Amino acid sequence: MATYVEHGLNNSAFIPPLESGDRLTRHEFERRYTAMPHKKAELIEGVVYVASPLRFRSHAQPHGNLIVWLGNYKVSTPGVELGDNATVRLDLDNEPQPDVLLLIDKPTRGQAQISKDDYVEGSPELVAEVAASSASIDLYDKKRAYRRNGVQEYIVWQTLENKFDWFYLQNGEYLLLVADADGVIKSRVFPGLWLAVTSLITGDMTKVLAVLQQGLNSQEHTEFVERLV
Repeated sequence: MATYVEHGLNNSAFIPPLESGDRLTRHEFERRYTAMPHKKAELIEGVVYVASPLRFRSHAQPHGNLIVWLGNYKVSTPGVELGDNATVRLDLDNEPQPDVLLLIDKPTRGQAQISKDDYVEGSPELVAEVAASSASIDLYDKKRAYRRNGVQEYIVWQTLENKFDWFYLQNGEYLLLVADADGVIKSRVFPGLWLAVTSLITGDMTKVLAVLQQGLNSQEHTEFVERLV
């Protein structure tokens, strides 16, 4: 993979390709990323991770279902924006590219903002990652970086293990959101964002959207929209 610029014998123009395991500053990471062909790479706690090819049932399909669920919430909630694989300038050692994010796009209310060069800067209110298993960095270094930077809710879906964890930030620590008696998890940050978690895991998107609609019809969601508008 040739990811460099060469002008005659001017070696100073050489831009090394990103490799998993590189330890870089965020500035150097962005410089090299800009010179690469289009390929997903992240900087997590100062270490580069270059994405491997993604399988359909263990990643692409669950990722798509997360987009369907969160996208429907976004459509019904003015002032909330949805991002798919958006680069996030989290801090000087972390520039992740989460599978999905939700943020409040209001300068006086949201934690993150869109930079002049069109990147997310700061901490989105909610981040969701699809992980193959519990061995993923999503549950370790990345989780620690999100927690430290104040991402309010963090979802990790371990597809090979049929496990879905939804964390919320309280007093600087991530705690698990627990489903109610009906098997529904309800966001603490985005009122009306309800999830029939077992239905999502099994791919029953009709039930997922039906439960979400109940949340969107709730008084708490109506009041949230009024505050944002």
